[in-house]
Amino acid sequence: MVARRQRAPTALRLLDCEILVEPGLLGSIGAVAERVAPAHRYVIVTDDTVAGHYGTRVVDSFTGAQPLMLRIPPGESHKTRLTWASLTDEMLDAGCGRDTTVIALGGGVVGDLAGFVAATFMRGIPFVQVPTTLLAMIDASIGGKTGVDAPAGKNLVGAFHQPSAVVADPHALATLPLEHRRAGAAEAIKHGVITDAAYFDRVAAALPALLHDPAGDAMHELIIGSVTIKAGIVLGDERERGMRKILNFGHTLGHAIETASDYRLLHGEAIAIGMVLEASLAEMIGVATAGIAERVRDVVARTGLPVAPPPTLSPERLLALTRTDKKARAGSAEYALPLTIGTMAGADTQWSVRVRDDDVLAVLRAASR
Repeated sequence: MVARRQRAPTALRLLDCEILVEPGLLGSIGAVAERVAPAHRYVIVTDDTVAGHYGTRVVDSFTGAQPLMLRIPPGESHKTRLTWASLTDEMLDAGCGRDTTVIALGGGVVGDLAGFVAATFMRGIPFVQVPTTLLAMIDASIGGKTGVDAPAGKNLVGAFHQPSAVVADPHALATLPLEHRRAGAAEAIKHGVITDAAYFDRVAAALPALLHDPAGDAMHELIIGSVTIKAGIVLGDERERGMRKILNFGHTLGHAIETASDYRLLHGEAIAIGMVLEASLAEMIGVATAGIAERVRDVVARTGLPVAPPPTLSPERLLALTRTDKKARAGSAEYALPLTIGTMAGADTQWSVRVRDDDVLAVLRAASR
């Protein structure tokens, strides 16, 4: 991915949500929130790690009364109904009302959780997404999906609730461990596979080098490219009744792998494995053109991401988990499968493909050898 001669546009719009991408924006969160979601009270929801890096800077960016900061431990294991209840109780104890705006400061876990708090607190209050991980900047913060995990699986309790703004500062990636940058890159690979072969090629050429220069122009270009792709899909299908389903490529098996690993795998790592497996599945059942699975596997591997599930995860267990996925219908999982790089199957079936259990097991067993 070559450096731009002129910086790409940094302000995009998705429905009523303003999306801003620019280095240095963390010092302007208060001004943005006060403009797009004016409130009597502001509540910052973050985790302990992000609070240590950026909490003071974000709090100091507000010109009025100091926001209330609520902190949770980091990690997917805390994205639960219990944490949601604790946060809402803390807001009620602090006297927050409907004239409150929530600021979600963190990665995908914080964004999903804080967004669900905002969606449900007093039947819905505004919130602003401030993603601090690559995965959150290019995917999780865009589109209005909020929610928490349940013992049966990931994101099974939630709501659609669009943020008033998404404010992404690429400088935040400088404090993000390399493995988390790699995990975020999985979603950029996905965006190329599902809609844009040229973008896929640019990302493939740039990775993994750009992961070592998170504040550079190439990273800014990747963020804008992925945000533009996802926002365009969501704009045409906000509630995932049709084409938005293609964003689930890699996620049916990926979520099963993530859940079965007890969230020891990062979300992007599990999705990377899911993309490799689901591309192989698409090829095996004759949906995809020959060679697509190898192309996806090659880019995933060169990025430093895993390409197969841990051997301790049983194929039968993974198959069972797909049946409780929120994309399942009538007890059977549905898949978003590629035709070629840049084009997805299922245009005549609402962008999802039913696959026989035997075929899924064959792919899972082959990967576990």
